[in-house]
Amino acid sequence: MKNQPYRMTMLFDFYGELLTERQKEFFDLYYNEDLSLAEIAENYGISRQGVRDVIVRAEAAMTEIEDRTGIIRRFLRCREAVSNAEQAAEAIEKINRRQYDNRQISENIDIIRASVHTLKEQDNGI
Repeated sequence: MKNQPYRMTMLFDFYGELLTERQKEFFDLYYNEDLSLAEIAENYGISRQGVRDVIVRAEAAMTEIEDRTGIIRRFLRCREAVSNAEQAAEAIEKINRRQYDNRQISENIDIIRASVHTLKEQDNGI
């Protein structure tokens, strides 16, 4: 994945519910609210190292789950495949309009677009 914060927020989106409440809270404050370890520690009356330990354990737990399941990897591959299908349908439509104006090709493009739309709706539910 692109960079560490992006990777961590993806892990949290997929696996955050598997963390303890404390891990979820600290992780969210650190990565999504951009609070420093010191700020979180001060707000909760614990040491900076204590906050770091909770976040590191959360990162390790979610990374291990992803390593075992590969759900995010498959999700990203599927998202890319959907995007490629959408782009190919657009390119085919342009060629069809310019050169053929074939009704059957247009109908198949509509089927591809409907399928892409359905897959994108599934993507938004995650």
